[in-house]
Amino acid sequence: MKHYEAVIGLEVHVELSTKTKAFCGCTTEYGGKPNSHVCPVCLGLPGALPRINLEVVNKAIKTGLALNCSINRMNRFDRKNYFYPDAPKNYQITQNDFPICYEGYIDVETEESGKKRIGIERIHMEEDAGKQLHSKNGTLVDFNRSGVPLIEIVSKPDLRTPEEATQYLTKLRSILFSLGVSDVKMEEGSLRCDGNISIREKGTEVLGVKSEIKNMNSFKALEKALRYEFDRKVKALQEGETLRVETRRWDEAEEKTVVMRSKEMANDYRYFPEGDLVTLKISEEWIEGIRASIKELPHEKEERFVAEYGIPKYDAMVLTLEESLADFFDETAKISKDPKGASNWLMGDISRLMNEKDILAKDLPFSPQDLSDLLLLIKEGTISTAIAKKVVELMMSEGKNPKVLVEEHGLVQNSDEGYILDEVKKVLDAHPNVVEDYRNGKTKIMGFAVGQTMKATKGKANPAIINKLVQEELDRRIQ
Repeated sequence: MKHYEAVIGLEVHVELSTKTKAFCGCTTEYGGKPNSHVCPVCLGLPGALPRINLEVVNKAIKTGLALNCSINRMNRFDRKNYFYPDAPKNYQITQNDFPICYEGYIDVETEESGKKRIGIERIHMEEDAGKQLHSKNGTLVDFNRSGVPLIEIVSKPDLRTPEEATQYLTKLRSILFSLGVSDVKMEEGSLRCDGNISIREKGTEVLGVKSEIKNMNSFKALEKALRYEFDRKVKALQEGETLRVETRRWDEAEEKTVVMRSKEMANDYRYFPEGDLVTLKISEEWIEGIRASIKELPHEKEERFVAEYGIPKYDAMVLTLEESLADFFDETAKISKDPKGASNWLMGDISRLMNEKDILAKDLPFSPQDLSDLLLLIKEGTISTAIAKKVVELMMSEGKNPKVLVEEHGLVQNSDEGYILDEVKKVLDAHPNVVEDYRNGKTKIMGFAVGQTMKATKGKANPAIINKLVQEELDRRIQ
């Protein structure tokens, strides 16, 4: 039986975070009454002339630099001609021959080969179309989105599995969000992904027949759609069918791809230069000015956190998924000199509370200094880890320094060995089977005794002292 592999490339459409549209002064604000964010330019009315929004160009260059691309010094816009209800001009202003960026890459981590480089063929600027609203009574068109600025990031066909595609898109999304070029909200259409997939026999270099899959609006949908299409193509070839170049859409309800139309070729669009817009010449000074504005990117932070703080790679990956969480950890690690402690609390109880309240690290009611003080209280033995969990919840609800909260709520850890020994004896007296199990070599029973003592002292007793006294008392009782 022949063995096949997938050849996958992604086309990612990114809505840029600009206040106005790509070629007119209309707002890009999401939502609004249908057809209220429009003007003669984005409606394509006769005689209306477009003008370039330079912020779109700046954000496109910034993206290209962050993705290791070369910047095209000469830029021209083109008309992509097609007739569709949501395209009021009957063409789209885009870039064909001279994209703003080309020949970049993203490195992703794969299970099979570790780090893998995924090439980026090009990034080009273009405008979005309107939105069709279908109902049983007919179809309406809302042109609020028409003219909203986009960049399209086209990868090379270097991806081999749906999982690699998800890793690539996840990292790309993280970089774009960190750059501030887009809010990358897939649920609002700010990040949209089309996938091109073909299959070929393993060991060959010849590309197979390609399908383009649209309507993949989540990472889960991306993986499912690519996996389904791979299986569909393999089955078709095994049954002797002839594959066709076509555009398909992902049907979430049916969990399968469905044919939309035969795939258009570039000459179907009759590209020609956009005569109403000037050619852009991008200088070295322009590029370097934008390069200087790029902050440390998430994957760069991840590598630095591992090297500088010695935390596990997994911790660094999780902490850098969101910029304000990475910054919160970075500052806490520097203040506390306890990076692993900071990582554990931020990834554990604090992340849980942030998820419950649906907030980001920048919205936390306490500071990195407060978290550092909490770590110090634990290290000094002033409070136990169990008490610290209560303190974190109080920090979240009251926004006070942990030292203040420990004092106000009487949460100081009790290290009085006489008091703790009395509680240990009470627990062992109440559970005689613990002594018998320990005598029979079942040393794990100590954990039960320690837990019961912690419960009896309402979590305030020093756990290290409890462990020591439980073992000593058990040893004494079995003699």
